[in-house]
Amino acid sequence: MMFQLFDYAYDLPAKKIAQTPCKNRSESKLLHLNRKAGTIFHHRFKDITGLLKKGDLLVINDTKVVPARLSGKKETGGKVEVLIIDYATGMKNLERTGFFTCDCLIKASKSPKKGAALLLADTVQARVEAVKGAVCEIKFLNGDKFLSFLKKSGQIPLPPYIKRNDPSSGQNDREDYQTVYASKEGAVAAPTAGLHFTEELMDDLKKKGIQFVPITLHVGYGTFVPVKVDDIRDHQIHSEYFSLSRENADKINTARLQNRRIIAVGTTSVRTLEYLCDESGIVRAQTGMCDLFIYPGYTFKCVDAMITNFHLPESTLLMLVSAFYSREKMLHAYEEAKLKDYRFFSYGDAMLIE
Repeated sequence: MMFQLFDYAYDLPAKKIAQTPCKNRSESKLLHLNRKAGTIFHHRFKDITGLLKKGDLLVINDTKVVPARLSGKKETGGKVEVLIIDYATGMKNLERTGFFTCDCLIKASKSPKKGAALLLADTVQARVEAVKGAVCEIKFLNGDKFLSFLKKSGQIPLPPYIKRNDPSSGQNDREDYQTVYASKEGAVAAPTAGLHFTEELMDDLKKKGIQFVPITLHVGYGTFVPVKVDDIRDHQIHSEYFSLSRENADKINTARLQNRRIIAVGTTSVRTLEYLCDESGIVRAQTGMCDLFIYPGYTFKCVDAMITNFHLPESTLLMLVSAFYSREKMLHAYEEAKLKDYRFFSYGDAMLIE
């Protein structure tokens, strides 16, 4: 097995990193890997209608990205940027106490201390309740008015590798950085494999007899946190809130018992399904926190195929897909994608691995 971090390194020129989405979501490129035949084919994402089979069940993550990045200033006047990284906890605290209180990342010339006051967009007051290493617990003092403020003034927290010279090129991020089926607010990053679907494409797939079943996993900022240990088995992966209803669990289990394929749309769906299933691939309805770290050596029990984007070097997501196929085959496919001018990462192109 390959457990060293450098085993998952590869070179990627900066120009290959997509800074904006494809104008038509389903026109993005699709690299098709067939594990049994060992083949690689190149398509457009809309061609997936012909690649999937009648009876296939696609598990989609219906989480919705919240505009979790806020700008403001400290009481001393210095600029500050706040990134909400635990929206679900903030909502629970709002219901329980009347105040939106949650963990945040703060970007400032000098990190604020416990008790420091913040003023966001000249209207919302906040206070640092606790400092926990790089994370601060912040209490937003405007109570239930905070949510309307967040939706109006917050910005979509794009991944750190999206760097634009022209700010206007990202003016549509509130719409572009959401799947067309996003409905459950709580993520600070999009489940990007789903960005390639349009309502029209989904209708075409349904007409072919392909079923869509939603689960929810609120993607956290931890998805961008780099692995810093030499032996990947020593990495402590982040936890993320998930929910699978009884109705949708039954649909997935029915497909399993009928020997229909379970196809996960995105690594978030993969992790949630594998976290929730037993040894025979049967999933349970549950709500909780998922902290499953999948890397080579893992035996998949529920997922038969997956749709995913191209992932960062040395990332837990690259390790996950390497567990599903093989590290060598995946890195070879990545090299092929580079040669064919595929676009990488969140706004980039996709891959179907079956």
